[in-house]
Amino acid sequence: MFELLREDWETYERDIQRQGIWVMAVYRLGRWRYTIKNALLRKLFSFVYRVLKFASQILTGIDLPCEATVGRRFCIEHFGGIVISGDAVIGDDVTIRNGVTIGLRRKGTRGAPVIGNRVDIGAGAVILGEITIGDDSAIGANAVVLQDVPPNSIAVGVPAIIKPKKIAVRQNQELNLAV
Repeated sequence: MFELLREDWETYERDIQRQGIWVMAVYRLGRWRYTIKNALLRKLFSFVYRVLKFASQILTGIDLPCEATVGRRFCIEHFGGIVISGDAVIGDDVTIRNGVTIGLRRKGTRGAPVIGNRVDIGAGAVILGEITIGDDSAIGANAVVLQDVPPNSIAVGVPAIIKPKKIAVRQNQELNLAV
């Protein structure tokens, strides 16, 4: 846990004012408490976790339950309005921004998204259902992603349209030249 906390500290540029570090510290504590063998001590840390999680939700507007699987160097760029399902799996070096929802498609169903490594998720994006977001992909701001996104792709729009990154970058360059 402490190695991961040090890595999170570096990810957030050693800035205690960034609310993402608060949420990650509570998340890491929540995951770590499952490793405690003594039942009484585990219950004590579970109570502390629940209090800290509730306080962090109020202060940051971020719901990141310890049941979710989050990789290393997970970065929450801007706080507020972020909801992540406890069933979600998030890879290493993922960046998300404010207003992001990563969760189930319908209440009472299982199957949350699996997000690969080095994925960049824009503000207001919604990623729902039992889908996979491939490594090195980007999810555009306010995109609603309901289908798998292959590696090295960009998903934009409502519902999301998926394009390979190279084509999308080339189109943006052509637009800049036309202006």
